[in-house]
Amino acid sequence: MGFFNLAYEDHRAPPWEIGRPQIEIVRLAQAGAVTGSVLDVGCGTGENALYLASLKHETWGVDSSSLAIERAKKKAQERRLKATFLIWDALQLSSLGRSFDTVIDSGLFHVFPDEDRPTYARSVASVLRPGGTYYVLCFSDREPDSFGPRHLSKNEIKGTFQEGWRINHIRAALFETHYHPNGARAWLSSITRL
Repeated sequence: MGFFNLAYEDHRAPPWEIGRPQIEIVRLAQAGAVTGSVLDVGCGTGENALYLASLKHETWGVDSSSLAIERAKKKAQERRLKATFLIWDALQLSSLGRSFDTVIDSGLFHVFPDEDRPTYARSVASVLRPGGTYYVLCFSDREPDSFGPRHLSKNEIKGTFQEGWRINHIRAALFETHYHPNGARAWLSSITRL
């Protein structure tokens, strides 16, 4: 994950840092789909987490990049929002020592190689309360632009979240970046821990 620290060292913002929450996360919150305490896995500089904190959710954000977490903490302080931000390995979430009602993932799942996906699913399950929902926004295999992370199929998502999970839906969505002015094609999945 050293790539991500390097991305934040660059004088330009990484492509996924758009200076506001992803529209798909905003829509979920507006629809009442985000409930209770929230963990944002791969939170970057915290825009999604801070948006949810502004709606009075107890919100935590974790990321492997120390620079991203430093910036997220600074934003929280400047905006006078209460949120917990930690440098953390997304494959070791159980060591957080607590659970959440909702877990969001905007752009992390699609960076894992095949062999790490089952570990990641177990890691998310370890911090999501039974009946809680995991929302994942990832690049879709229907996106024609080859730029960016791996583009996943619905079957790859379904294949990762089988035992101990119920897939509520996987629907077409948009992932906003600096390189995709109208958004890149993505999947937004709603997956409940059984």
